[in-house]
Amino acid sequence: MANPTSEHLHTKPTSRPIIATVILFGGLAVLVLSIGLSILYGAADIDFITIWHSLTQFDPSSTSHQIIRGLRIPRALAAALIGAGLAMSGTLMQGMTRNPLASPSIMGVTAGSSFMMAIALVVMPQASNFIMMLWAFVGAGIGVVIVFGIGSISKTGLTPVKLALAGTAVTALLSSLSNAIAIHFNVAKDISFWYAGGVSSVQWMHVQILAPVLLIGFVIALLLANSITVLNLGDDVAKGLGQRTFFVKFTGTLVVLLLTGAAVSVAGTIGFIGLVIPHITRFLVGVDYRWIVPCSAVLGALLLVIADTASRMINPPFETPVGTVTALVGVPFFLYLARREGRGM
Repeated sequence: MANPTSEHLHTKPTSRPIIATVILFGGLAVLVLSIGLSILYGAADIDFITIWHSLTQFDPSSTSHQIIRGLRIPRALAAALIGAGLAMSGTLMQGMTRNPLASPSIMGVTAGSSFMMAIALVVMPQASNFIMMLWAFVGAGIGVVIVFGIGSISKTGLTPVKLALAGTAVTALLSSLSNAIAIHFNVAKDISFWYAGGVSSVQWMHVQILAPVLLIGFVIALLLANSITVLNLGDDVAKGLGQRTFFVKFTGTLVVLLLTGAAVSVAGTIGFIGLVIPHITRFLVGVDYRWIVPCSAVLGALLLVIADTASRMINPPFETPVGTVTALVGVPFFLYLARREGRGM
């Protein structure tokens, strides 16, 4: 009797390198254009010539130049970095768990980070960005442990829908606790930023923190990419092919916590990028994670930059929280996936 896994692999293409190459280079070109548009549009009316002069002939006395160099450029770059990080986090989570509903926002990662950020605002309100990022990392780890622990309390073990339900419940619990802390200790105004999600207050120091974290996470994710592709064949098959499944999953989880913790510490809770982008990427480039990881990073960066720009244009001169914009895309997609996976329960 033929091996169904082998038959599946031989009858369907595992990767589409030509499409992936187009996405990488074409996506990067569109990303640069989107960053330019993000710098161009905002509350202040600034034209392209002014942007060019601020880069080539910076005038410290010019308010427009200060806005461009001090606010809009770091904001656009941070949006790209955060979008890439969240997309790669979702890609790794879905690949390691073979759960199409896995993402940082659904699996309790971002809720755990926000919960610990609420505690940090109470315990050490004047803490540095680096210390706040450490608190976010710890919270991300707590969220993951709780979700997987609850999802495992079943005779049939973990399933995609059980993980999604556990993640939804834990997210609601941690959000409620965060709200209680915020109200009791009078830090509701500060913590509301983390729930809304956004990059409006990003400065260059945040970009300087995000860039090396993203680079480290990206390199490790690429090193794990081939092993994660093998993991998608099943743990037994992966072990038979010589993969150290525990090491791969443990290392991948650390990368997820690193990327998500950094993103949440800077931008707060921005959901659904880690859910939607990995699915779109796999649909376009196939199942080879050596292509999925870099392509998801590019598409995630592009989505958040566009969402951030749109958040400024929906109701000018006021800004709509960028998390609301991403939710408009992500919620229908999540419901579709939940319904599709629910048929297999």
